[in-house]
Amino acid sequence: MKIILADDATLIREGLAGLLERLGHQVIAQAEDAPGLIAAVKQASPAGPLPAVLVTDVRMPPGMSDDGLRAAVKIREEYPDLGIMVLSQYVAPAYAAQLFSADQLPPPGQHAAGTGYLLKERVSRVADFLNALKTVASGGVVVDPEVAVKLVRERGSALASLTARENEVLGLMAQGLSNEEIAKKLFLSGASVAKHIANVFMKLGLTPDEPNRRVRAVLAYLTATGLQS
Repeated sequence: MKIILADDATLIREGLAGLLERLGHQVIAQAEDAPGLIAAVKQASPAGPLPAVLVTDVRMPPGMSDDGLRAAVKIREEYPDLGIMVLSQYVAPAYAAQLFSADQLPPPGQHAAGTGYLLKERVSRVADFLNALKTVASGGVVVDPEVAVKLVRERGSALASLTARENEVLGLMAQGLSNEEIAKKLFLSGASVAKHIANVFMKLGLTPDEPNRRVRAVLAYLTATGLQS
């Protein structure tokens, strides 16, 4: 697996590069700041296929704020097929939400680049980190629970605005039921179910032109209910 690494802490970056290479992966570029990260991806692109995954920290020069994550968002916009793994001590909810936002998802049926956000201090096993990288490389999503909490807080407040019936319908959607199956289970007409689902989308801020609305609504529900249990 070809990987680009970005972290301003030399010992961490070099240590991770050495670990990955000993395990058979190829680190094709390293960067110590956000501009260097963007440049590394651009240099890798004309040379051949994109690497499988980009691994980046959040706080990096020049601003030592959320420069690394902002660079990742910019890279995702320009290279949508490149998997991105954020590995940091910090959570930057605004740009993290943008990285995971629906406008970063392709239309149904098209390839999706994987996305991950893990916290360094909570990665306790090398095998778990490697599995997370493989998941992102194959188009999957990996999110640390603490990051997930902050990502869904805004959506969580929206979930609280749902009526009891809308919550019930969303819960059945989360079980994988179709509109027709929900209608039969709740003794409702198909039109009523469609109206409840439309209200759920509206209250969650999922606009009609947003792809994968049903999936994102279910993810918001599952994450919120999981955090409450």
